[in-house]
Amino acid sequence: MTHSTSPRFARLLQASVAAGALAMSVLAHAQQTGPDPTTASLEKTGPLTVATAKVASPSGYGSGTVYYPTTGSAYGLVSVTPGFTEGQSAINWLGPLLASHGFVVVTIGTKTILDVPANRARQMMAALTQVTALSATKTSPFAGKVDASRLAVMGHSMGGGGSLDAARDNPTLKASIPLAPWETTKDYSKVTVPTLIVSCESDVIAPVADHANKFYASLTPTLNKGLVELKGASHFCTNSSANVATRTLIGKYSISWLKRFVDGDTRYSPFLCGAPHQADLGGTLISKYQDNCPY
Repeated sequence: MTHSTSPRFARLLQASVAAGALAMSVLAHAQQTGPDPTTASLEKTGPLTVATAKVASPSGYGSGTVYYPTTGSAYGLVSVTPGFTEGQSAINWLGPLLASHGFVVVTIGTKTILDVPANRARQMMAALTQVTALSATKTSPFAGKVDASRLAVMGHSMGGGGSLDAARDNPTLKASIPLAPWETTKDYSKVTVPTLIVSCESDVIAPVADHANKFYASLTPTLNKGLVELKGASHFCTNSSANVATRTLIGKYSISWLKRFVDGDTRYSPFLCGAPHQADLGGTLISKYQDNCPY
């Protein structure tokens, strides 16, 4: 018996095979570290042991501390930059937390504490470049730990504005997380990097109506983006000085965003778009949340 295939069926079959190949390609490029995430696991230190190393001679920025998992290799690299007049201590709580969940993190100090967002953007990128290069040297304590193709930026206040600037100017970045961002520029329509903005409802230094909300609105509708506003919180709601509950929430969303877009790990999507996320919206910490789920 002879079977014939119609042109329409052949096209459908070809499309199905192509879609399957694309799905397998995406899975092949996803970097899954650790067991399946739960709300409980994302609200505490991760399963990986973390070590710390100082950058001996920072190139293009003021100072740097690298946090990295002691086991495994080829992790995504995240730079975290403080705000106006701040040092590393303002944001260094994120270093060991993110590293324990499977990232290499460099918290930086800027050349001067008065550096503007554009300068901070250049310095956070310089830190990514140098730490990536150091990871490629056999004598580095974190040799082989960094995957140079998976880089991300975070920053507080003017460091947050710098994170937006860096995302706009460096489209190969995998993710950006501006924290209570401040910047005079309001148009980020050219950003193609997945961006999660964390804002503080009672911020009088970078009022959300003048900064975070405008930044988010300027991002294109097709961009993977999110905006979380913390209820009743001040400009420093994302810093080391914030209360435990607030830092726990910020940590959970930061880890989930980085896992989803730096690692391509869709196991974390529910914590950004699904039932666990909806449970957070019903709590007492979030005053507003915007997104363009699903992702």
